[in-house]
Amino acid sequence: MSNRLKFDYPGEQADVHWDGRLCIHVGECGHANGELFVDGRQPWCIPDVTTAEAVAEVCERCPSGALTYTDKSGHTEQAQAVNTVHVIYNGPLFIRGELAIVGAPDDMPGVRFRAALCRCGHSKHKPFCDNSHEEVGFCDYGAVGETGPGIESDNCRLEILPVADGPLLLSGNQSLIAGSGRVAWQGKKMALCRCGESNNKPFCDGSHKAAGFRSE
Repeated sequence: MSNRLKFDYPGEQADVHWDGRLCIHVGECGHANGELFVDGRQPWCIPDVTTAEAVAEVCERCPSGALTYTDKSGHTEQAQAVNTVHVIYNGPLFIRGELAIVGAPDDMPGVRFRAALCRCGHSKHKPFCDNSHEEVGFCDYGAVGETGPGIESDNCRLEILPVADGPLLLSGNQSLIAGSGRVAWQGKKMALCRCGESNNKPFCDGSHKAAGFRSE
């Protein structure tokens, strides 16, 4: 794989785009059936070994938004019907839906639909995860006790505001999924911890102030 931060893999029916600023090596691409992505091969990705539909399906598995594609027939990625926030066991937040992350660069198209956001407080690329939770031994199993007020409909943009030196404020219909996979909380407003210190994870409890959390 190239050491450049961004790389394009052209094909006849579809092009694949990889953004190393977002990649956290979950491996959904490399573990997919077939030879679209093969570790150690040059090039790593060959779109023409499969169909444009398969390229889209595998790229959309990527939880961080690091993989995107250009389908030359005109098909584009669509937001899933329900905005979901998955609290990963000892890891980040995997968020999917119609996303608007305030401050996200325009050249990160993948995070309009999929994003992995830091909740350990130590990422060097906040608000995005960079796997620092592994280095610092962040521990939270993703249990969620609250149920929330509920939502009336699914289709709605989810705005994500990383507050300076504070939590992530989420506005819009959303379903919070516990680390166990259970849909645990539903509502329209959430403040989620990103300093790693809350005693009510994944929710913010103001601990970032005492911890001296800095988002920059």
